[in-house]
Amino acid sequence: MARRKKEYTMEDLLQPEMMLHLYIQGAFPMADGEEEINWYMPEIRTVIPVEEFNTPRSLKKFLAGSGFEYKFDTRRLDVIRNCAARDETWISERLIEAYSNLIDLNFLHSVETYLEGNLVGGLYGITYRGAFFGESMFSKVPQASKAAFVKLAERLKEKNYYLIDVQYQTEHLKMFGAREVSFEQFAGLLNEAYKREAEF
Repeated sequence: MARRKKEYTMEDLLQPEMMLHLYIQGAFPMADGEEEINWYMPEIRTVIPVEEFNTPRSLKKFLAGSGFEYKFDTRRLDVIRNCAARDETWISERLIEAYSNLIDLNFLHSVETYLEGNLVGGLYGITYRGAFFGESMFSKVPQASKAAFVKLAERLKEKNYYLIDVQYQTEHLKMFGAREVSFEQFAGLLNEAYKREAEF
């Protein structure tokens, strides 16, 4: 007698071990309203190999005199909530709750930008071995999220990471060296990333 294929509920897919498994396969979640959360694996993916990350010269000059300070993983949930604080957001309360479980297991990390002691920008993502799956960023003052992104790249290079997944291409990301690849190419890059032992 053939076994019936298990059907997973949304709650099943938001358990931390299952979430991590889905990220490792190349999927990512997005909320559709407060109740529904779906997982996506687009045929075209946007990535930045860590060694190819580019910081524009004008941004380097700005950051040198910006007065920004940076921290890692000190206010991870605050960063997520700031990313969600928009008129239209794919980060629902239920997804924030699921992300908090990944924080507890130390698979979710944040880069935070401070100005005069205040959190003014940042980003967060999920890590597995040599891959960083970027999720979202926010900025309360000009260039604060870009600053966090530059610090992220520096950190990943220092810690032997291989790949940054940024999901979809934007002009904002293109300046940093983001490029589109097929999902097949993306899977190959992930396999290379998973050969590396890396800790954020």
